[in-house]
Amino acid sequence: MSTGDDHRYGVPPLPDDYGGTGQTRTRLPDRAGPPRGPAPRRPSRGLVIIGAVVALLIAAIAFANQDTDDSPTHRDTTTPAKAPAAAPTTPTGTKPTQSPGPTGIPTGYPHSQTGAQSAGANYAVALASQAMLTKDGREKLLAQLLVEDQLAPLEARFDSVYSADFLAKIGLDPKGSPVDGGTYVSRAMPVGTKTTAYTDTEAKVEVWCTSLSGTASKSTTHPVTTTWYTTVLTLRWERDDWRIAAFTQKDGPTPVNGDGTVSTSEEIEKAVEEYGGFTYAR
Repeated sequence: MSTGDDHRYGVPPLPDDYGGTGQTRTRLPDRAGPPRGPAPRRPSRGLVIIGAVVALLIAAIAFANQDTDDSPTHRDTTTPAKAPAAAPTTPTGTKPTQSPGPTGIPTGYPHSQTGAQSAGANYAVALASQAMLTKDGREKLLAQLLVEDQLAPLEARFDSVYSADFLAKIGLDPKGSPVDGGTYVSRAMPVGTKTTAYTDTEAKVEVWCTSLSGTASKSTTHPVTTTWYTTVLTLRWERDDWRIAAFTQKDGPTPVNGDGTVSTSEEIEKAVEEYGGFTYAR
């Protein structure tokens, strides 16, 4: 199991058909009848070409928009076998969770692949939360999230990871408070999930995340930074819910950084205080 040392967590102008040579014409009376008006002008060649192009475009659009039953992209939603599959991020119609757990992390996930993905997303948030920085907070979270036979060994491993030395490296004292003052930020945001293996009793779920971690303070040497990583969770169906049996983390996928202006520590601290975190489920 790897928990990471950084706590990661137009149309052109028409031709001029009024042109001439500047000469004056005189029209004589017609002996066979009343005077005639001026001869009608013929449409210019440019107008004829434009009209033909427009007609061709209209015909092409009408042909492309035909929706026939034998079209390979036609979706027949009346026949179950041809109904489109649900997209990975759309609601499934099943209530994602039953209730929030004692730690605020939801419990009671559906016994399905989407249920496992919902559980995995929420568990990735929990494992990167500030509650993991203190022994009391860890114990409460892990008692809810882990399978029973892995609770003791994983608790011990987490205790060794979140040692006083590790906390000092990220600018915290042994109690998990910032030594430079200010507000410590530790928050993960799942970007997407996928199931790589699934049975009725076990599921392997990957959760692509970005996270914020660091201290929002003018004097800190550990400013808030972003990290991209993937949490790989092995979940087991136990006690009527999905629970963690094992997990690892790997770097990325990491996108190119944008050109946004970096905010001040005061803006970051205010944002952390005003914007609550999310739990993720569908």
